[in-house]
Amino acid sequence: MATDLEIAHGASTAPIEEIAWKLGIGVEELIPMGQGMAKITWEGLKSRFDQPRGSLILVTSVNPTPFGEGKTVTTIGLTQALNRIGQNATCTIREPSMGPVFGIKGGAAGGGYSQVLPMEAINLHFTGDLHAVTSAHNLCSTMLDNHIYFGNECDIDTNRILWPRVIDMNDRALRNLAIGLGGPKNGVAREERFDITAASEAMAILALASDYADLRHRLGEIVVAESRTGFPIKADDIGAAGPMALLLREAFLPNLVQTIEQDPAFIHAGPFANIAHGNSSIIADRIALGVADYVVTEAGFGAEMGAEKMIHIKATASGVAPDCVVMNVTVRSMKMHGGGFSTGGGKRPRPEEIAKENVEAVRAGASTNMARHIRNMSRFGVPVIVSVNVFPTDTDAEIDVLLDEAREAGASDAVVTRVHSGGGEGGADLARAVVTACQSHIAEGRPFEPLFGPNAPLEEKILRIATNVYGAASIDLSPKALNELKTLQNWGYGNLAVCMAKTQYSFSHEMKELGAPSGFTLPIRELRLNAGAGFIVAICGTIMTMPGLPRIPAGENMDMDEDGNLLGMFR
Repeated sequence: MATDLEIAHGASTAPIEEIAWKLGIGVEELIPMGQGMAKITWEGLKSRFDQPRGSLILVTSVNPTPFGEGKTVTTIGLTQALNRIGQNATCTIREPSMGPVFGIKGGAAGGGYSQVLPMEAINLHFTGDLHAVTSAHNLCSTMLDNHIYFGNECDIDTNRILWPRVIDMNDRALRNLAIGLGGPKNGVAREERFDITAASEAMAILALASDYADLRHRLGEIVVAESRTGFPIKADDIGAAGPMALLLREAFLPNLVQTIEQDPAFIHAGPFANIAHGNSSIIADRIALGVADYVVTEAGFGAEMGAEKMIHIKATASGVAPDCVVMNVTVRSMKMHGGGFSTGGGKRPRPEEIAKENVEAVRAGASTNMARHIRNMSRFGVPVIVSVNVFPTDTDAEIDVLLDEAREAGASDAVVTRVHSGGGEGGADLARAVVTACQSHIAEGRPFEPLFGPNAPLEEKILRIATNVYGAASIDLSPKALNELKTLQNWGYGNLAVCMAKTQYSFSHEMKELGAPSGFTLPIRELRLNAGAGFIVAICGTIMTMPGLPRIPAGENMDMDEDGNLLGMFR
């Protein structure tokens, strides 16, 4: 079987100008960023903001397993399938972080015959957006420490610095450290931490800003520290927001590439879904919805993480809710959630276990984990279509059980997809089901029902997500989180959106709790203010905002040959 890289290199690609023209975007509206990549000019974006908008399709999934459920593959494959059945479609997906690329995932640009190209560039430095976010974020850190060093005019409490540093790598050694050591000439000694760039508030702002004015305003609202008298100190107070905006000026423009079938695709911004809000940018959606009839976007990890945040954070900020939800699921993921394997949590079962038919385990996983995800998404008033992403080890009996359980749980439709092996043609049934669902939803007036209004108190939002989405019985705010909640309320931030940070492997905060656990108490360890992004990050359980590398990082098996060709990054 050909590898993803071999399939990509064998594909026939079109000049990016031809790809843009399929969306009515002229060559004068492109900023070339290398072979097969371009940004859209600001003028090109602005001229399409008021166009009648197309339908937005949100692709999400069940809780992920170590196999990978192929959510990005489904997103790209559905885009290709919509175009193959005669629709005008594009997709908006996130930019890969180099942390997971060199850590546990390897490449993250789809796979098989449902990829975005050029995959090597997309998985590495791409157009430099993540480097720009890293630089902008750390510029603010540098100016904050410089402000303290030269007199501390804002009277910042150095024990209450809220702004960390970031790097686009998994590096557990940077989670807690000391800086400014070595004497007065090296700054003020204090504790510091690093987050991964995908968890940066600057990344969240890049993804949530609707235009340049909004971007600049949000950067100025970042709260970097607390004063000794108990007041918030913002990025504008230390003069950091303006230069941060300069570094993000070009990164703010969406990136245009193509699928393996020469369909247009936008890739922009890259917030994680387990520790950030997990969705690509509003600005990419704005241009895509103005030039295409159908826009397929992807929310990170399971539906209780990225899709919930799309509904309560991104849709609130953009004013655009999905017209259809596609729930991506696999036989082997349901087999794991149904107890069919001897391992759980983040460990991969043995190959012989994967290949062995186990209809009852699939049924058990589907009737618990998948069913809860379907019911959760249906509650928001949007039609849910289940897409069964088929693998060679799946049996007909296992697939039939999945389809039956999906319909039993309330899915509008359930179909089999083979976009990895069949590209757009392998997703034709899914594409037709999506078109039908979107048309029906629009005819009904596009109903949309979040769990709470935007002005609900922060603690109520956390409780409702925990109980209505995760299945918890209650929440438990630590003494630290309670003190932070009081401070947030005093500062006027008690009604911001909430971004839950927890493990992606389970509905609960415990990664080994598979299926659909319920009745547990969700511990809230910490509340972090992201005022510019417009949300509070609720740190649940033991989740870290700086991941570590696995025992054998994917990067160990990567290399380059004598001609500069990549080795080992792609399956």
